[in-house]
Amino acid sequence: MKRLGPLFILSLFSLLWLAACSDQPETPAARPGPAAPAAGPAGPVNGDTLVEATIGEPSNLLPALASDSSSADIISKVYNGLLKLDKDLNIVPDLAESLEIADDGLTLTFHLRRDVRWHDGQPFTSRDALFTYELMIDPNTPTAYAEAYRQVKSAEAPDDYTLIVKYDRPLARALSSWSLDLMPAHLLKGRPLDGHPQARHPIGTGPYKFESWVSGQRFTLVANDDYFDGRPHLDRLLYRIIPDLSAQMMELMSGGIDTMGLTPDQYEEKKGDRSFTANFNVFRYQSFAYTYLGFNLKDPHFQDVRVRQAISYALDQAELIEGVLLGFGHPANGPFKPDMWACNQNIKPYPYDPARAKALLAEAGWRDTNGDGLLDKDGQPFQFTILTNQGNKVREQTGLIIQARLAAIGIKVNLRIVEWAAFLKEYLDKRNFEAVVMGWTIPSDPDLYDVWHSSKTRPGELNFISYQNEEVDRLIDQARFTLDRETRKKAYDRIQEIFHEEAPYVFLYVPDALPVISSRVIGPEVGPGGLGHNFNDWYVPLDRQIHRP
Repeated sequence: MKRLGPLFILSLFSLLWLAACSDQPETPAARPGPAAPAAGPAGPVNGDTLVEATIGEPSNLLPALASDSSSADIISKVYNGLLKLDKDLNIVPDLAESLEIADDGLTLTFHLRRDVRWHDGQPFTSRDALFTYELMIDPNTPTAYAEAYRQVKSAEAPDDYTLIVKYDRPLARALSSWSLDLMPAHLLKGRPLDGHPQARHPIGTGPYKFESWVSGQRFTLVANDDYFDGRPHLDRLLYRIIPDLSAQMMELMSGGIDTMGLTPDQYEEKKGDRSFTANFNVFRYQSFAYTYLGFNLKDPHFQDVRVRQAISYALDQAELIEGVLLGFGHPANGPFKPDMWACNQNIKPYPYDPARAKALLAEAGWRDTNGDGLLDKDGQPFQFTILTNQGNKVREQTGLIIQARLAAIGIKVNLRIVEWAAFLKEYLDKRNFEAVVMGWTIPSDPDLYDVWHSSKTRPGELNFISYQNEEVDRLIDQARFTLDRETRKKAYDRIQEIFHEEAPYVFLYVPDALPVISSRVIGPEVGPGGLGHNFNDWYVPLDRQIHRP
């Protein structure tokens, strides 16, 4: 039996397991503004409010049901998992005090902390961990994230502070799956999730507690004075819903918000402005995300692989990276960051070749038979609509360039911008789209199951393009059920070859993250996973606090 203590895994077996569960990337390049002033003689202090802009309203604050970034950011402050990732993306204890791993890797024994309480004062116990597991595997729970928990052979809580989880076979992401945010059994057990108050009034164990939610305007969290890992220094977090990034910049400059993610043109404009960098720290690093053009594979336009390949040839990645990102990004050749171990370096993006695109479309039966400049087939012109979400100027500009490049080969594209919540609920969840410009966050473990496996195409699940490939399904499963990185690497390399051949997405780019934070906030630093790993340590010196009771 090997034991994971409060700091890190020491045994060879467990180190191999961590290697299977974490990509361990290089520390991303960061280009901050001026160094924040050192802490005063008294050190970090409590107080003040951090005001952050968000483009959309949370969809659901029950961790099992949330799948959007607006919800996930708030959930990460309100809840905890048994395990978490540290600054260097190592898996370390969180609500678990320690973890024992059986020599065969099939049994995990979590020893839980005894000093944790839910925000309503009730003690956290193994009952909550077991309940969350049972909720995730319940077929009545409409979650997109159940599969890792369905691989558990048995889970039991022999006492209030022990959880024992057993598997039939090794699961590569077993450890990382237990970073799942745990939910309170005493509030949720025996009650339907649909319409549950927790969806809008969450009660967790995390460093911040829910205070208020004004729909369409703002969401407020307050520091948890009794947080088991120490009270966070910032008294409040105020999320202001501002769908337009230009409006966010105006609010930033006027003091209405303290932090936002800059667009490339905003970053380019402000990075050399001394009056701006005197008041804000600006960061740049490669994000754990990629942007893509995704096709609804049930739509007749995109069922022929030659059409999808043609569109891939018609788009110029270099143009997008320079024209939209102003160089602040990297070409994407698949669903992983270029520096991840799982990335197939032999796969190169489709070259820009409009002549090849036209030839493929002609092979597929799309020709301009009436001389109007548009391709047609069976009397119908080739036209479709790309949807993307409101509040993301980069995606909108990407859509406009795609529109222009496809017009050049005879395809008419309409671009439609949709409010975030409606985009998720009315279009993606219901498969009510032809094509989308979207982005995925890339998790530290490269498991592709939830987004790409053919069993994940039901409404509300994440394979909303309805991709199906038996070989990909087999390879995803092969990679999931082994701890051997070489075996996983071979499987992922082949999957990326298939993606390149079948072109279910046009993988466009991995953008740089360009966050800006008021310089009155001390503590932000970039790690391999970006900003935020030490968020609870951020503070504002007393003489710079502007939001006081």
